[in-house]
Amino acid sequence: MFNAFYPREYVDSAYDIPYEEFYGRGIRGVIFDIDNTLVPHGAPADTRAVALFERLRGMGMETCLMSNNKEPRVTSFAAQVASRYLFKAGKPRIKGYKRAIELMKTDEATTLFVGDQLFTDVYGANRAGIYGILVKPIHPKEEIQIVIKRRLEWIVLYFYNREKRKIQKRKR
Repeated sequence: MFNAFYPREYVDSAYDIPYEEFYGRGIRGVIFDIDNTLVPHGAPADTRAVALFERLRGMGMETCLMSNNKEPRVTSFAAQVASRYLFKAGKPRIKGYKRAIELMKTDEATTLFVGDQLFTDVYGANRAGIYGILVKPIHPKEEIQIVIKRRLEWIVLYFYNREKRKIQKRKR
């Protein structure tokens, strides 16, 4: 029923993802949301974010920041982590995801998406045919429209987690 919103994986943090393993499986580009995925909403890039992007570049991975936020916010953050970027990307519309893939010179099969919201980040990645990873929001303070969406996300995540448990039981 909610499968279109289900992430391929759900992890605690963008910093916990085993990017080297994904590289070994053929992933060559990562699209990231910024706010509450990499840093708290509106915060500049911190040392952890800068180190992550350096690590990815060192592996040979391409990166692209993709945000529905305005140009000044996204441009500033992108400069701090030295990444390509898209602002006012229109997530969950597919067009932005396709543009990010073009910028990185990857394709759907070799691209990963990392974000903190089901109804924009994950849903859009699924629609675009990209492997989407949902991360837990970094900070609880959010704009009211996101707080409302989070309540709806809890319902979807309940069914997602229930389905995951059923699959794990069958494997035993």
